[in-house]
Amino acid sequence: MHFMSSWATNDKRTLLHFSKATLETFCQHIQSNDTDCEAGGLLLGSVHGTHMLIEQATVPTALDKRFPYLFERMPFGHETIAMSRWTMSHGTVRYLGEWHTHPEDNPHPSVLDRSEWNRLSEKRQDKRLMLAAIVGRKSLYVELVPSSGRGSVLVPME
Repeated sequence: MHFMSSWATNDKRTLLHFSKATLETFCQHIQSNDTDCEAGGLLLGSVHGTHMLIEQATVPTALDKRFPYLFERMPFGHETIAMSRWTMSHGTVRYLGEWHTHPEDNPHPSVLDRSEWNRLSEKRQDKRLMLAAIVGRKSLYVELVPSSGRGSVLVPME
């Protein structure tokens, strides 16, 4: 599976790049059938003006709740990794958002996804839009989410 690494808003004002390691994590957790459990984690990276480099996607922990059509990330483990990366990078690698899988070729967010994204975006201390990614079997869905309402869907750059 090969996902696109570079994404942008339609107006090209915000650019996003997923590192090779991040894309490899996504590929390792694709739900190949309807009985595979969803996976997910945090998206960690650096901010360069309005642009973002996603350097790492944390992987599911034993404490996360995983079902074929639901993933609930527990804070333990993921937050420890995020704080460690923040400290080791002297504040340049930070929490940028969330990712999870869907058991469909071309994923789209559910009502529950949108509700959770809005809640997480509202909690952001830096007030930046939260990045949300859904990994499908054939493609990614990527969006920048404000604390309320629909965000900006990103499109792959060719």
